[in-house]
Amino acid sequence: MLQAMFNGVSAISATQTDMNVIGNNISNVDTTAFKSSAVSFSTQLSQSIQGAEAPTNGGGTTDPVQVGLGTKVGSITVQEAQGGLQSTSAPTDMAIQGNGYFMTASPDGAINYQRDGHFAVDSAGDLVDASTGDPVLGYPATTAGVVNSAATVTPQSVIAVPVGSLTRAQATANVNYSGNLNSGTTSPSNYTRSVNVYDSLGNSQTITLTMTPSATPNVWNWSASPTTLTAGTVLTTPTGTTNQGTMTFNSNGEETSSTGALQLTSTSSTSPQNIVLNFGGTTQLAQSSDLAPSSQDGYPTGTLQSFTVDQSGTITGVFSNGQSMALGQLALANFSNPGGLNAIGNNQWQPTSDSGVPQVGTASTNGLGAISAGYLEQSNVDLGTQLTNMIVTERSFQANTKVVSTVDDMLNDLIQMKQG
Repeated sequence: MLQAMFNGVSAISATQTDMNVIGNNISNVDTTAFKSSAVSFSTQLSQSIQGAEAPTNGGGTTDPVQVGLGTKVGSITVQEAQGGLQSTSAPTDMAIQGNGYFMTASPDGAINYQRDGHFAVDSAGDLVDASTGDPVLGYPATTAGVVNSAATVTPQSVIAVPVGSLTRAQATANVNYSGNLNSGTTSPSNYTRSVNVYDSLGNSQTITLTMTPSATPNVWNWSASPTTLTAGTVLTTPTGTTNQGTMTFNSNGEETSSTGALQLTSTSSTSPQNIVLNFGGTTQLAQSSDLAPSSQDGYPTGTLQSFTVDQSGTITGVFSNGQSMALGQLALANFSNPGGLNAIGNNQWQPTSDSGVPQVGTASTNGLGAISAGYLEQSNVDLGTQLTNMIVTERSFQANTKVVSTVDDMLNDLIQMKQG
């Protein structure tokens, strides 16, 4: 009879743990990316009063006679189901659709893992967890905007998005021309056209080309001016003597070859800037000259104004000069057994020997989910289910307290009988 009381006590203890888990689930119904937990119970060791016996002398078998010794908490399992997505319209907020965890660096140099993508940009221009200030990790881009997603992610692999401070310019390396040169033009008549190019500092420089037909049929000479440009920049050729070249046409008026190149040399740089003039779109026909630059690949200095994040986690910066460039790419990690992760608070987790080692990669690859910018993952707590579980747990607790009180009454009756 005492065993029945202890069985009830074991159940009371187990249901208290169950209620604690339910209470924690309900308290986190609004916590970003929270994963609810569920309690599983298991039986305790049973006491064998009589063991099983094999049949003897043609008789039947005898089943074991056992009395259970109560219940216990078998496991508390994290429910990994995807939470719903809530739009926030904030470009720094991100949600993972599918498997994976964001990676952040803790102050002690460890890497933490989290589904909470409520991020912000700090005063240093780094992307950080808005709650803890921990830097978000990934694959930073080079100054040329190249991302190496095969690199190893370390606590120093911080993604920077310095809006308002990062600048970018590109020196002109190629100028493309298209149009016509009048085949009826004779020397010394010429045709001039100016083009704006950019030096290595992003300064706009104006170069004028003068095209003059040569004494050789189907050949035009070109020359560039002026000699001195703004900001101490000098226009030279690779030989350092002239700024000229030629264009050669076939009998159909199609450009077949050209010679010559330009160099800009700045007093602030010892390396000359080569500029190639491409005349592949030029013709020599009996119509008015309209040769003009069609494109050039340089651009002036621009300041980072904003950024976007795509489903692969690539962060692209948009500059005031109309250019865009990759700033980095977020890293995601997954585990063989996510349920084995150790919760450390602040919506963060740490790996354990049971979770396995992190498998790091980029979004939408190798089973990792896609990233949705401007959204946050909601808690996956089903409030209706939790309230129902709470009622069931309460009834279980009441029933087991009734077992304890009933056994107490029976023991009291037994004592009174002996005293009588």
